[in-house]
Amino acid sequence: MRAKFIVDTNVGKLARWLRIMGYDALYINDIDDEGLINIALKEKRVLLTRDTQIMLRRVVTSGRLKALLIEGDNPKAQLRQVVTAMKLDQERNFTLCLECNEPLAPRSKEEVKDLVPPYVFKTQSQYVQCPVCHRVYWRGTHWQRMKKELETLFSPFSNFTLSE
Repeated sequence: MRAKFIVDTNVGKLARWLRIMGYDALYINDIDDEGLINIALKEKRVLLTRDTQIMLRRVVTSGRLKALLIEGDNPKAQLRQVVTAMKLDQERNFTLCLECNEPLAPRSKEEVKDLVPPYVFKTQSQYVQCPVCHRVYWRGTHWQRMKKELETLFSPFSNFTLSE
């Protein structure tokens, strides 16, 4: 079973990076600790947080709720920590909407003609779209940059830097 996460507001950028990797990473901007814990338990999600008080709760210390205390402020270092601790693979990159966490659906060039800039329509042939927020994605320079970031971040020979 593929890991699913709920990401505390104190590590919000981590949710986006997990989504880039194709991991279900629920992020709710305005939620208290009880709400996070309840959703995590109900949906069998791993709670990712920098809040040491959550880690001391009985639901976590007893093992009923799996939670990972995130170290440091840098989202890429946080991602590396989660990937290492949870032994995550990188087989499903770019399969979820970065905004709403929904699986992306393939779209034909004609289906997105009026939804993308003319230059993109002219130069790109593969598209995916979120069925919920309707955001369209393609393999342009932004995608290439994120792909390169992931390759660099997880290369066994990388001199991992904490730049953002």
